Amino acid sequence: MNYTITLTETEKAALEYVAYDTQEWIQHSATERARIAIDEVVKLAVEKFLEANQTIPGSKEEIVAAAYSNGWIQTAKYRTDNV
Repeated sequence: MNYTITLTETEKAALEYVAYDTQEWIQHSATERARIAIDEVVKLAVEKFLEANQTIPGSKEEIVAAAYSNGWIQTAKYRTDNV
């Protein structure tokens, strides 16, 4: 998945002050946050699988997909828009 961001010249200059490679820094920031979210979802889903006495899928990808399909989690946008 590719995302495009836009920085002002000031934001770019400031980021270059703290990051050796800004593209790599942005990529790492996004993938690290996603990794944390995956771990959060897996923890929640494993608890749900155990409560339901169901078999836990073998990979994190399958667990995250099952958490969505079972309705145990929703996107942040959905949760915000449907409060």
